Amino acid sequence: MTDTTNPNDLEAQLDEALANAEAGLDGNPDDLGPDSLAPLDAMIADRDLWKDRAMRAAAEADNVKRRTETQMNDARAFAIQRFARDLLGVADNLERALMAAPKDADSAAAGLINGLELTQKSLLQAFESNGLKRLAPGLGDPFDPHLHQAMMEQPSTEAPGGTVIQTMQAGYELFGRTVRPAMVVVAARGSGPQGTNPYAAAPNGSGNGGTFDGQA
Repeated sequence: MTDTTNPNDLEAQLDEALANAEAGLDGNPDDLGPDSLAPLDAMIADRDLWKDRAMRAAAEADNVKRRTETQMNDARAFAIQRFARDLLGVADNLERALMAAPKDADSAAAGLINGLELTQKSLLQAFESNGLKRLAPGLGDPFDPHLHQAMMEQPSTEAPGGTVIQTMQAGYELFGRTVRPAMVVVAARGSGPQGTNPYAAAPNGSGNGGTFDGQA
């Protein structure tokens, strides 16, 4: 059965019950019966019920708002993910062209290289403004299997084991989702700066204890 109690009427009834209770407290206590405060208790129970319903409704509205925002972000990411993946090839070609460009180019070639650099910068800024973030870990950065793809593993004296030595191809993520992992070279286990061994560096017979003669 649906409760059709009007909250405004409920508030008026509660005020009336409180007034009656105060009038009863001011009168003779012997005139109060065992059920004199029953209407007040009922009004308080109804008030608590409506308060609980209001809090539940507010919480549900907040949950709906959060779910809607998440669904909108997912829909936006899905809509531009394919387009962004197609543009990654353009970014890769620009990066390869800049890597292959001569460092000591003449004025004409230098202007062309400068134009390529500006084009790459504008493209990356467009990626960033639309939520597409470039992933290019540097030397010693931790290897993240969710963002990186290990293409090879090799020993290194500069990077600790399990960290990135270099990035072979940059990766990208869109709104926290990996569109393409970064292809990296990972340092093998046991890699990293090694401490100096004074005994290995010292020539034979040059130690402080001199030379040991086994025939003495």
